[in-house]
Amino acid sequence: MNTVSMNLAVDVYMIIGPLIAAVLVVALLLGAFWMGVRIWRREPPPPRPEEQPRLPDEGPVGEVRENREPEEVPRSRHRLTPHRLKAHGNVGSRTSSSEQRPRWDRGSSGSFGSGGPGAHR
Repeated sequence: MNTVSMNLAVDVYMIIGPLIAAVLVVALLLGAFWMGVRIWRREPPPPRPEEQPRLPDEGPVGEVRENREPEEVPRSRHRLTPHRLKAHGNVGSRTSSSEQRPRWDRGSSGSFGSGGPGAHR
């Protein structure tokens, strides 16, 4: 085999290789589309207008705003994890007697880790 025929064989493989890869990619995409259509056809149809939720006879439900009493986290020398917190986080809080909303101090960041400068007094 001479170098001309060897170069010609390499050129043919450089054309056929990407062509076969492209055909495989198109086949995979068509298969995925076909499978998606089959799954979509098995889904139930959207609800009809009479199956839609309706407002209660009393009208829309109003929003309730109330302040809750804070729950103190128990102090410990060790790091507390959720399974060590007995009766915390799963017990309902009480309604606060104060109607005034708690406000942050002026100059504070608002919450831990928010990136603000924090309160400096």
